[in-house]
Amino acid sequence: MELDSDKNLLKTGLAIIATLVLAKLIYTIFTSSSKKKRLPPTLKAWPPLIGSLLRFLKGPIVMLRDEYPNLGSVFTVNLLHKKMTFLIGPEVSAHFFKAPESDLSQQEVYQFNVPTFGPGVVFDVDYSVRQEQFRFFTEALRVNKLKGYVEMMVTEAEDFFSKWGESGEVDLKTELERLIILTASRCLLGREVRDQLFDDVSALFHDLDNGMLPISVLFPYLPIPAHRRRDRAREKLSEIFAKIIGSRKRSGKSENDMLQCFIESKYKDGRQTTESEVTGLLIAALFAGQHTSSITSTWTGAYLMKYKEYFSAALDEQKKLMEKHGDKIDHDILSEMDVLYRCIKEALRLHPPLIMLMRASHSDFSVTARDGKTFDIPKGHIVATSPAFANRLPHIFKDPDMYDPDRFSPGREEDKAAGAFSYIAFGGGRHGCLGEPFAYLQIKAIWSHLLRNFELELVSPFPEIDWNAMVVGVKGSVMVRYKRRQLS
Repeated sequence: MELDSDKNLLKTGLAIIATLVLAKLIYTIFTSSSKKKRLPPTLKAWPPLIGSLLRFLKGPIVMLRDEYPNLGSVFTVNLLHKKMTFLIGPEVSAHFFKAPESDLSQQEVYQFNVPTFGPGVVFDVDYSVRQEQFRFFTEALRVNKLKGYVEMMVTEAEDFFSKWGESGEVDLKTELERLIILTASRCLLGREVRDQLFDDVSALFHDLDNGMLPISVLFPYLPIPAHRRRDRAREKLSEIFAKIIGSRKRSGKSENDMLQCFIESKYKDGRQTTESEVTGLLIAALFAGQHTSSITSTWTGAYLMKYKEYFSAALDEQKKLMEKHGDKIDHDILSEMDVLYRCIKEALRLHPPLIMLMRASHSDFSVTARDGKTFDIPKGHIVATSPAFANRLPHIFKDPDMYDPDRFSPGREEDKAAGAFSYIAFGGGRHGCLGEPFAYLQIKAIWSHLLRNFELELVSPFPEIDWNAMVVGVKGSVMVRYKRRQLS
């Protein structure tokens, strides 16, 4: 009797366990199925293991153009052991720009910059230190500082273009690259570099620049010749700036440049920046601004010369400002150049030098697309968006491939059509470009001088995009015929 009772209890216990296991199994199947339905679609490519990587390496913008119509604004690309999820458009990219560093981090995805910038700065430090260093940048780019920089920008432009003849032909791309590095040297690196060490420092920055290759993103310390030249250049720059910093400190001399701002910067605990940190921050500043400004200056000029109506509008604006202020150009006068501002902004919309922005995801999050579909992006994914693609979305920008600066004019304001992050040439949110005001002022200073002093004509074909560069710019020469004039 007792034995039968035990057998019944055992049967009942096993039945309960079996029921619980079955229920758990059914729950797991249904919940995992439900979760899978919320995962973004994945790009399919052949061959299976490396097909997506090959598509990506051939050109992310081409891949986005091909797949966006099929996969939509949220989709995942398998890159070997990593998954990259794209968020395209303001409806789904808000979290990308607004999320705290603890959720979406820059540090892991931009580690390849560390050998170039050096130890102890930007992406080689934790977030709290990096925020303090970004505060140093912010202080160096305040309006009172920018006003002083504009004087240098104008002086450099006047001196540079005074060496042009009465008429002739030049490669505008090369000329603007030279002018931008001269201006950056004066405003950022200091008078000592600009006046005495320009050729040496320019050559070293050239080696640093050439040491940042596509392979560097994956293997930044690979022992190849370009990386060895990069490392030697970084070491020599440290020596040069150590001497300049030491000299300024000993003499008590103070200059109005970014170098001086970094020398005088202090962390919240009272610690002063080291010579190595100052050098690294200067390199980061120059890398952030040099290419982007020269590329955007070139595109702006190419479009103005192609579309005569906008060239005429920008020229008329200069005439009105000269009637009001004479020949003078300063920070406040540059700020009145709304037509030129829109021409530059539109060139940037079509050709943002940084075609992709990335973050590393440290927590799960969800986004909802325009069609109402919600997707779960798992922790561990690389999350990316593309200014080059998002800035041409047709539901935001009318005729998105056309150069139309008036799309930003009062009454149209297409950059606000879909709310925040409709226009992301300078990024946005927590990690928006700190140098945006500096860049606009620098490009305005150059083009206001050119418009006032030269007749210009594009003689080579309209330039193509150089997709092979790390910072996407202008392919080949941009030959321009000029004739000196005096605007009145």
